[in-house]
Amino acid sequence: MSDIRAAVRSNAKYLRNVRPIDPDEICEYIEGTPHPAVVRQHLREDAFELGLLETDEGTFVPLEETPVSPVEKPVEGLPDRYERRLEELLVERYGVDWATGGSGDLLRSTIRRFKARYLDGQHVEYDDDVAAGYAIYHLPPYYAAVQYALSALAEAGLLGRRLRVLDIGAGVGGPALGLCEFLPDDRLLEYHAIEPSAAADVLDALLEETDRNVHTTIHRTTAEAFDPQTDLVSGNDPESAFDPTAPEDGFDLVFACNVLSELEEPVAVARRYLELLTPDGTFLALAPADKNTSIGLRQIERTLEDERLESAFGDDSEVTVYGPTVRLWPDERPTDRGWSFDVRPDLEVPAFQRKLEVAADDEGTSGEFENVDVQFSYSALRVDGTRRIELALETSKWAKMAEMDRHVTNRIDLVAAKLSHSLSEDPNANPLFKISDGSERIDHYAVCTAETGLNRALLRADYGDVLAFERILALWNDDEGAYNLVVDEETIVDRLA
Repeated sequence: MSDIRAAVRSNAKYLRNVRPIDPDEICEYIEGTPHPAVVRQHLREDAFELGLLETDEGTFVPLEETPVSPVEKPVEGLPDRYERRLEELLVERYGVDWATGGSGDLLRSTIRRFKARYLDGQHVEYDDDVAAGYAIYHLPPYYAAVQYALSALAEAGLLGRRLRVLDIGAGVGGPALGLCEFLPDDRLLEYHAIEPSAAADVLDALLEETDRNVHTTIHRTTAEAFDPQTDLVSGNDPESAFDPTAPEDGFDLVFACNVLSELEEPVAVARRYLELLTPDGTFLALAPADKNTSIGLRQIERTLEDERLESAFGDDSEVTVYGPTVRLWPDERPTDRGWSFDVRPDLEVPAFQRKLEVAADDEGTSGEFENVDVQFSYSALRVDGTRRIELALETSKWAKMAEMDRHVTNRIDLVAAKLSHSLSEDPNANPLFKISDGSERIDHYAVCTAETGLNRALLRADYGDVLAFERILALWNDDEGAYNLVVDEETIVDRLA
């Protein structure tokens, strides 16, 4: 560490609880009187460690380290500054009329191609055109989805205002921008992205729109090749290297958003990055809501659960599923199909999607290039034993899904989490919801055949809420190979958590 930097840090630590730290003032206290710009740069580089926010006036003040609040209203759409920057990038690459003519045809065919490859289970290679098409089509919903997943952590006070985040396979930046927008303005974010493809260029451009208290680094390497002990060194300062024995050097959040399904060994990669968490950090994985990737995410979750890790900080840690899936029975784990996903309100159509759509169809009515559906699966894993819902049920009072064959045709009392919005395709059909208590071997669904004031909690509950069902009717659905739990006039439903 240079003498100037050490002196800046020393002065900042002394002044932080006295008055705003002004680089113009600190330079007078340091031998050699370095230029204020040099002092300001050192303060910026060490702001996260020192817990200092840079103000609009150019001074630095202590961060108030209180928990972040959850989302209070639906995400409406991508903010204008990100829309504008993405369109500027498209203009730089393809010209002012990027959505029309040959460039528009190229982007539309690229989007069609990577959608088809994805649905066919094939790997997508990211060149400049794929990265641009991916940003047009996928950036808005991924931007929204991560905020809802983060909100589930914030509800329990698990997100602070000073966060070190590692984003595996960051892509064009949907989760990164969603994180920045989700956090309040008075926060400190040290964000590291791992992205080897051309998508990193789009990500880099969009991150330029974040403010001065978001400190970003893009590591243009693969998740498998990334080495925190060498890749996290700041400049030529050996003291800034990642220390695997220091809890403060771990990550508060590790993102694996829409990437695990593209890896050859997703479990091994996830396990490796779980070991980089702080003792109270969270590994947050997101996946699209389609059957294959959603089920694949649950399989990874279940494979990692209860594993003991060689913690970066010396003590063995055990992987725990925080949510949204539940474990309500001691020593029971689900082995059903596991297809579970959340659905949130549609976004406003961003201008760049609309332009590409209208250029393909003068009426702009097909919607082929408008992607504003927010449907996603997620899994939050921790290594401190914390779960979103802490319950330990007893068979003396509640039926267990693992033993549902004993209860068919009977009315029973049951506790379960609601893990879907209505799955009925016909709006006139009875509402149908996936439910889980964490012990099931076969899919269970709650079907509401008669809504009453006493069972309405099922319809009003949010994704992940835990409900108590009294006198629910257990039936076997031979056509679907699943259990149907009928909620009717005799059933009482209460929200527990």
